[in-house]
Amino acid sequence: MTESTYDPKVLQKNLDELETLTVRMVKAISNKRESDPSLSGPSNELYAKAAAAYYAEMMAKPEKMIEQQVQFWRKSLENFSSAQGKIAPSEDAEAPKARSADRRFKNPLWDSNPYFSFVRDQYLLTSEVINSTVDGLHELEGHDKQRAQFFARQVVDMFSPSNFFGTNPDALEKAMETNGQSLVDGLSNFVRDLEANDGELAVTLADPTAFEVGKNIATSDGAVVFRNRMFELIQYTPTTKQVHKVPLVIFPPWINKFYILDLKEQNSFIRFAVSQGFTVFVVSWVNPDETYKDVGIEDYVKEGVYAAVDAALEITGNKRVNAIGYCIGGTLLTIALADMAQKGDDRIKSATYFTALTDFEEAGELGVFIDEDFLAAIEKEVDGRGYLDSLFMSRTFSFLRANDLVYGPAVRSYMMGEAPPAFDLLFWNGDSTNLPAKMAKEYLRKLYSANDLIHDRFMVDGTVVKMSDIETPFYAVASEADHIAPWKSSFKGLSKTSGDKNFVLAESGHIAGVVNPPSSGKYGYWLNDEPLDDPDDWQASGTHHKGSWWENWAKWLANHSGKQVEARQPGSDKHPILSKAPGTYVVAARKK
Repeated sequence: MTESTYDPKVLQKNLDELETLTVRMVKAISNKRESDPSLSGPSNELYAKAAAAYYAEMMAKPEKMIEQQVQFWRKSLENFSSAQGKIAPSEDAEAPKARSADRRFKNPLWDSNPYFSFVRDQYLLTSEVINSTVDGLHELEGHDKQRAQFFARQVVDMFSPSNFFGTNPDALEKAMETNGQSLVDGLSNFVRDLEANDGELAVTLADPTAFEVGKNIATSDGAVVFRNRMFELIQYTPTTKQVHKVPLVIFPPWINKFYILDLKEQNSFIRFAVSQGFTVFVVSWVNPDETYKDVGIEDYVKEGVYAAVDAALEITGNKRVNAIGYCIGGTLLTIALADMAQKGDDRIKSATYFTALTDFEEAGELGVFIDEDFLAAIEKEVDGRGYLDSLFMSRTFSFLRANDLVYGPAVRSYMMGEAPPAFDLLFWNGDSTNLPAKMAKEYLRKLYSANDLIHDRFMVDGTVVKMSDIETPFYAVASEADHIAPWKSSFKGLSKTSGDKNFVLAESGHIAGVVNPPSSGKYGYWLNDEPLDDPDDWQASGTHHKGSWWENWAKWLANHSGKQVEARQPGSDKHPILSKAPGTYVVAARKK
């Protein structure tokens, strides 16, 4: 801090303000309701298994453990010696060089300052030892090994020196430069997030005032043309004089809101689909409360998929529809198609899947939470409340990318006092929804844990549904870096159906791989007409294309959408317009 910026009166005022905010913080935390600790971490059984595996490894191969320790000591001494050299450098000492490309350590002081340099390098060294130790536990296998690796990484990420005020040069510099104002602003942000979530901590990722659903996000022109207790059906206004005869119905996930497909004009998949001459309907799911306690997956099939298809056919006067299922919406669409196949119902002419899982054997990092400790805690929680609060799902997904979605934003908000960015995708990410108690338990137990759908054990109306009965042609998009729906699992599961299969592997992740308009010029995708016997071979022998897969999909869907007819305006005599898009369900439970 320079003499020109230092102001003792301002500093004292800010220190007083910190005391006031601390009182609010304590009050907010005291209002936090009790919850099962297993909702926030694994049971002691996992730690016991990891400790037993480490002990067994130490007894079986003591030389390995000794060598590891000696290497750790040696590198620690080298790190300390390097720090000493920076404190009292010799005349011929080289200028410090950047030691890490890690975004957490961008400040030049991490390299030039002996204190910060030592702390950072010792942390990175210790992290490497912890991760390699867990990776080398041969007595720990399969699911237990995956869980131990994941939670070890969580601990390592949490203890990064960048996450603590006293070892974060950016936070220290800003506090000095602002006479403590950044700390006041940061604590104010912290208290705001606690108060907004009843004492639970959830970092606000995007400026909540930057976007308003229906005003500058989710603005595609259309109308709600059907409503029941499960969803509102939005029909979009055509932008072409003619449209394909077969309408398109989109089933988004109900863990988040539908407008991931209708963010801004330039990245709206819905606008693109409408511009390609398709009559587009989108399901906007309700955000359930305790009155939906007994709503299960079967209800989402009957009162969701079937009701939406019925309404779209009645409005358009057509006999068949095409459908899209995104994430869990794709899982639901598969269940519905299998049930329809048994009943001889062919009203869905083609299916498109976006990052959808039907085989949960290898469910990616989310699978580490699918164990008895978490499942029992979740069931206790939903049985008491009637639904799984959106906070738990949102927090779980965030910890899959903890540095990007938890610690990084927390440091900027709470230690630097910065306002969250105006970012449409992060705004949507924070607009999550609750899950009905029965549905949440079925989803986790029957699909994730027991994998009933792929093994022909899942039931609708008391009858087992089989994926092999599905003869509907499909176009499936999976994302190469998807940490929620791993692409190999997605393709493996959908391969069990009997219809014509079209697979696409997009670059990037669960969201960016899907929301990738042609105008962005980002990412690319692989196509291959060969059967998916081995995913790696399929990708290696496939053809890589630059840019978005959207136009390729539009050509495919056009071949399944019939002749051109006069463009249809939203609604009909039987289904009059109930409200303008984006409707009421999408905004009714928006957290402020």
